[in-house]
Amino acid sequence: MDTAEIFETFLTNLSVENAEAISTRRDEITKALNKEFRDLPASTASRLMVGSYGRYTAIRGISDLDMIFILPDKYRDQYTGENGPRRVLERVRKAILNRYPRTEVAVDQCVVRVQFTNFKFEVQPAFEEDDESFLYPDTVAKAWKVTKPRAEIAETSACSARTSGNMRKLARMARAWKNQHGVVMGGLLIDTLVHRFFAQTTDYDAADEADFGLMARDFFQFLADEEDRERYHALGSGQWVKVRKRFQPRAKKAYNLAVDAVDADGKQSAHKKWRAVFGSAVPKAVSSVLAASAETRSYQDTEEFVEDQYPVDVRYTLSIDCKVTQDGFQPRWLRRMMSDRMPLRVKKTLDFVVNKVDTDVPPPYEVRWKILNRGPEAERRDNIRGQIVKSDSPGKRREHTEFRGEHQVEAYAIKNGVVVARDEIDVPIRID
Repeated sequence: MDTAEIFETFLTNLSVENAEAISTRRDEITKALNKEFRDLPASTASRLMVGSYGRYTAIRGISDLDMIFILPDKYRDQYTGENGPRRVLERVRKAILNRYPRTEVAVDQCVVRVQFTNFKFEVQPAFEEDDESFLYPDTVAKAWKVTKPRAEIAETSACSARTSGNMRKLARMARAWKNQHGVVMGGLLIDTLVHRFFAQTTDYDAADEADFGLMARDFFQFLADEEDRERYHALGSGQWVKVRKRFQPRAKKAYNLAVDAVDADGKQSAHKKWRAVFGSAVPKAVSSVLAASAETRSYQDTEEFVEDQYPVDVRYTLSIDCKVTQDGFQPRWLRRMMSDRMPLRVKKTLDFVVNKVDTDVPPPYEVRWKILNRGPEAERRDNIRGQIVKSDSPGKRREHTEFRGEHQVEAYAIKNGVVVARDEIDVPIRID
């Protein structure tokens, strides 16, 4: 499988897998609201999907669906004043609750949140203006504010057309990277940065899948070189989009990984290297040589991937560390040991914990872990592990150093059935 085939399969694997379920929920919510506000219970009109789904840059695992319900103009005067935003949102909530009486439906500042099993809708009632902007209610400001999603959708579409569809393809790849490496970036920020990337180069306007490795590499370099900002002007609308956390360090790491993957073009190792960048949506290498080695190897490949068990849509920061202890010795933190170049040896107790100070996932949530043993010793012992396992106690997992190798531990914060944050830590065990 060459580079073109790798990226073609990769992008296919990123396709939203539950589009039918999303469409069904969208239509039912719209019908309920049209029944309430227009006495048209069968109508699915007067709605606009916005956000990543509306811009067609969403990928498999999307958990937040944003929808504007366009209110009839005749209600404008009824919802003026500081209590107007709360009253209209409560009316929307009750109308949706009548359709889904067993579903969690709640007002959340500017939207009505409808929590389904593996995704939620955020429904925003709004009045459409003559310039195609929208007035939406804000219960905190106790006022109506302006949003311009049609301009963002239009500019996404225009840029994608100018670039042979590559703008949307790169935006989807960027989301896969974000989810794989726990990069806290909203969808509008990703699309805005991809748009800025294509604004400063025409090298990939007509690129096909054979050049997507180079395009990804150069995009990560572009991100790594971006100056620190608190916010950007969103594509199309020009409205401010916030930068919640610096993305440059992880973009630099992704650039280095992409350089290695590009250099491996045409080799079996290219698949593995691109998987290190984008995750398991990148296909594994398949060949008669690899198939033969799988039959004759002395260990079982037991590694599991969290995206096969849960939707992944990273939105928050999860930070983990590890307390290293041994009888008779002072406990130490693993990240500090690695920074001080202190070796980690066998016969140690490892307590992996969530660093609550640097974790911003709103509770409640649960944590799953993956303990992955790497190297010849793990293979010889047939003990590579890699299964997704529960915490021993809330936010904690105890392990022990048994044999040398380049081990790795990943942690996943799961909220409402969705992985919303992740982190990882290397555990290099030495015996010399």
